[in-house]
Amino acid sequence: MADVLVSDVLWNLIESLLPSRPPKPQGGRPRLTDRACLAGIIFVLRSGTPWRLLPKALGCGSGMSCWRRLRDWQRDGFWDLIHFALLDWLSRDGQIDWSHAVIDSCSVRAVFGGLLTGPNPTDRAKCGSKRHLICDGHGIPLAIKLTGANCHDSTQALPLLDGIPSLQGPRGRPRCRPDSLLGDRAYDAEYIRYALRARQILPALAMRNTKHGSGLGRWRWVVERTFAWLNQFRRLRLRYERRPDMHLAFLTLACILICWKFLQTQPRWSHG
Repeated sequence: MADVLVSDVLWNLIESLLPSRPPKPQGGRPRLTDRACLAGIIFVLRSGTPWRLLPKALGCGSGMSCWRRLRDWQRDGFWDLIHFALLDWLSRDGQIDWSHAVIDSCSVRAVFGGLLTGPNPTDRAKCGSKRHLICDGHGIPLAIKLTGANCHDSTQALPLLDGIPSLQGPRGRPRCRPDSLLGDRAYDAEYIRYALRARQILPALAMRNTKHGSGLGRWRWVVERTFAWLNQFRRLRLRYERRPDMHLAFLTLACILICWKFLQTQPRWSHG
């Protein structure tokens, strides 16, 4: 069952980037394999199953072992490293569309509260969090951030843009800036437009107090589709984690799996 969740090809890519294992203690139970723990984490992400109800057929032991591995890998920056590696491979294959990037956000209810939560203005002020996402023209997630639901979208536009890693393309120098940035009316701020032009990025942001029908919908729909892909992971439909780092780890892992789907469209990655 673990082989189905973590294919051999994906595991070969991930195994080389795993942090070094700690020394094995004397006595006690043997340490669970990283592949089994990763399979358990992905199972929880996809199904939304509580940690304590992980099926024994996965071979990942107790759910707390997988929870601790998720925590440790997030602390070590492992998920960000894997996300960067997949983005770099996509860029080298010419699959990153730098002609424009699209930015947007969506809010989810925080069931148990915690840090990086706030009253959600779109959900009767109930406690929630907001996910801020920037993707390329194909919908590939380039960077994602987590804030409280009462955080205005415009405050995260530049941090998201600066969070795009420098990626090597098929030729030329590495790049981390799209040619233009598309966003809805929430990002209509003069300082954002000025900062984008300073970075040699064309701002294509809908303006407030104007009639609907800006024409940006023909390009902006890709970010809505990426949010729909994220919501297909049942663990992400609500925020169950009190700790924001754990929820962000799940978000980054979901972005990793989306990037992996794009990478599998290339013939040399489509096996296994």
